[in-house]
Amino acid sequence: MSLPTPSLDDRRFQDIVDEAKRLIPRYCPEWTDHNVSDPGIALVELFAWMSEMIIYRLNQMPDVNYVRFLDLVGVKPFPPLTATSRIAFWLSTPQTAPVEIPAGTEVGTQRTETQESIVFTTEKDLRVVPPKLTSCVTVTAEGNPQDAWDDLRLAGREVKCFRGPKAGDGICLGFASSLAGNVLRFTVTTASAAGIGIDPLRPPWMWEAWSGESWERVEVLKDSTGGFNADGEVVLAIPAQHEDLTLGNVRAFWVKCSMTEPEQGHQGYQSSPSLGALEAVSIGGVMLARHAMRIGAEPLGLSEGTPGQHFRVRKPPVLTGPEGPTITVVTEQGTQKWERVDDFSLSSSTDQHFTLDPVSGEVAFGPSVRNRDGVKRQHGAVPVANARIVIDGYGTGGGARGNVGTGTLCVLKSAIPFVARVENLDPGAGGVDGETIDELKVRGPLTLRTGQRAVTVEDFERVVLDASPLVARAKCVPPSEPGGPIQVLVVPRLDAAMERPALDDFALPPDLIDQVTPEVDKRRILTSTVEITTPKYKGLCVVARVRGGVSLKNEALTDRLLAELYRYINPLVGGLAGEGWPFGRGINIGEVFALLAAVEGVVGVEEVRLYSAELRTGERKDGGQEVALLPNELFISFQHQVKVR
Repeated sequence: MSLPTPSLDDRRFQDIVDEAKRLIPRYCPEWTDHNVSDPGIALVELFAWMSEMIIYRLNQMPDVNYVRFLDLVGVKPFPPLTATSRIAFWLSTPQTAPVEIPAGTEVGTQRTETQESIVFTTEKDLRVVPPKLTSCVTVTAEGNPQDAWDDLRLAGREVKCFRGPKAGDGICLGFASSLAGNVLRFTVTTASAAGIGIDPLRPPWMWEAWSGESWERVEVLKDSTGGFNADGEVVLAIPAQHEDLTLGNVRAFWVKCSMTEPEQGHQGYQSSPSLGALEAVSIGGVMLARHAMRIGAEPLGLSEGTPGQHFRVRKPPVLTGPEGPTITVVTEQGTQKWERVDDFSLSSSTDQHFTLDPVSGEVAFGPSVRNRDGVKRQHGAVPVANARIVIDGYGTGGGARGNVGTGTLCVLKSAIPFVARVENLDPGAGGVDGETIDELKVRGPLTLRTGQRAVTVEDFERVVLDASPLVARAKCVPPSEPGGPIQVLVVPRLDAAMERPALDDFALPPDLIDQVTPEVDKRRILTSTVEITTPKYKGLCVVARVRGGVSLKNEALTDRLLAELYRYINPLVGGLAGEGWPFGRGINIGEVFALLAAVEGVVGVEEVRLYSAELRTGERKDGGQEVALLPNELFISFQHQVKVR
């Protein structure tokens, strides 16, 4: 149990008024009218109200001291995390020369009367190049290549795309240069429509590009050919890595289309379609952008030549990457680049170091510390007097505000030749607000109590939760056998507005894995193996028949009941406590009866049935009276059905 927060003064408004009235006979005996209508009593109440406000502020001191103590022992609030999204830059028309889109290009949302534009900035250069198709090779599932370049480029001939046809057969198109990040448009002329019977909206194929180590999946932005069954266009977003590879005797930069197994309930290719002609042009480029606005070099002030100086940037919070911002100290003798460090514990008096608090944006130079013998030691060099302190640019932004919707980043902040428009292909994801003081006060004692070790299951869960704000929940599962891996099941933080999350929404982002894994490795026991993974998610479908009252329309009551089911059966906000469905806890029909009956407008619950569902295929099985979970499993709501009569 935590210690109670002391109240330095527990008096309230009425206590102060009563105390003042008791003192009136002592100091002013001729004042006999103590009713609220008396002007003197009105003044007493006014000053009592003002005194109560001062007392309230006084009682905040324990919280201030508490936070200062956490700062003293190195427990600081998490800075905000930035959202990322893929931005498509569409050309006005295909170009015959490369189009350069530099790193630092800013795009944003539309500015309104009530909301500022949300700005995203690209991190790398993008080069949109005119593609030159130089080769064509067909391959079988076993990997046997066959040159088909003459069949594709010569009029009157055709290329059979899938030689089997069977899953794994493919056609590879080779280019003279890398198309990394380009949006490629194929104009296709088919020689035969052999894929009759396939779903033209979901053809059984897969596009890939060679990344240097493996074939990486390519996103299909548009397909008007129905899976090579008609003349039309196929538009592809080539990944950021596109390297050359030798297929057969040809070395080129390859894009491959492979036949896959059809989805359940769908038909595959009975015979292979054939291509009569194919033309390729680049119509744009796609690159990753981060919710951040770049601030150029900013003067912080003049040095006083004393230890422990502090300066502050104009637009915190500051986004600090692996390299981080640097400081330039300008003196009469020239300029010096100073390096950022986490603290001054290892800095000597000649080390040109500084620290930067990303939340407050405060820049600090090394202090002077007096030892026991009275000798002062300087930790970090001191900028000379009157030297100009300049931060060499930094990024600012981050937070949940950057989790924008698809297509909302449509404003290009600076003109780029031949770029007609921009848009984000997927919603912004990964933005998390900075840690609040209340959250820090909860995390701080846990950090101090357990130290830096990771031995018990609680230790591993704490380390993972502390490692990244992208982690919403963590559950440690001990090894099932001696020497087996310790599994830490991680549920990522999702957008608060997401009412009906699906299975793909709970995939672990690469940024989360990169942040968590090093922290766990530093704190685990040397002989232990830790696996960071997702829980096994089981779909749960509730089918219910409910009797509603006359005060609410059936449609409105249905929406209310479905919303309650999706909220309650949820890995993040579900369960009785609203903190996410408990790991390994099953559900029974009686619990669902009680849940639905408590919804306003429900007169009675007539029938409830539970089904466990396979989230990928949609296959459902009758769960009977209760659907159980294993210790490493969680429920996800799946297509609940409610009928109100």
